[in-house]
Amino acid sequence: MIYSAEDQIATYGAGGRSRLMPKFHAKGVAYPPQRLTMVVIKSTNELMLYAAAADSSFEYICTYPILAASGVLGPKLKEGDCQVPEGLYNLTLEPNTPYHLALRLNYPNPTDWAHAKEDGREQPGSDILVHGNQCSIGCIAMGDPVSEELFVAAYDTVDKNLPLIITPVDFRTTAAPESKDTDPQWLPELYSQIKSALAELPQ
Repeated sequence: MIYSAEDQIATYGAGGRSRLMPKFHAKGVAYPPQRLTMVVIKSTNELMLYAAAADSSFEYICTYPILAASGVLGPKLKEGDCQVPEGLYNLTLEPNTPYHLALRLNYPNPTDWAHAKEDGREQPGSDILVHGNQCSIGCIAMGDPVSEELFVAAYDTVDKNLPLIITPVDFRTTAAPESKDTDPQWLPELYSQIKSALAELPQ
């Protein structure tokens, strides 16, 4: 059966909102928010949720534990490497997934394709999700209840531009991982871009 986002909201919306609203109200942010941003920190296996009302700056809402994320610190380079990407992405609703509910990354984005071309790579991979369940092959598994909250929050947010920052470490508090001889030449620039994006969010 093919589900629409509205089908899934009819099933999971009330429960998701009942869990989300106290978290938002505790931070003084009205629900639904005008804007939403998520940050995945690979080193600590955490997803941080930020939101903003209209004409307001982002506020930290909460942190969710990531239940499974395959690979190691460092970017995704090719199909089948089981790596979670690193970079600045956008999310869209994915109501049809074997992993309960999901948000789909726009991976590979134009930056990923440019890096692949620079390296002579033709298959950087695809189909990266933030989803339910507790298993991962290059995706970010949050468990079913949290996947419901993230899906509902993304659906309800007024501004449908939904950024996701995936970073190896929290550059606001932690230095970049030690470089390796095998690192791509473009990696320091990518980490600089991620660091700048993180600096716009409260700790």
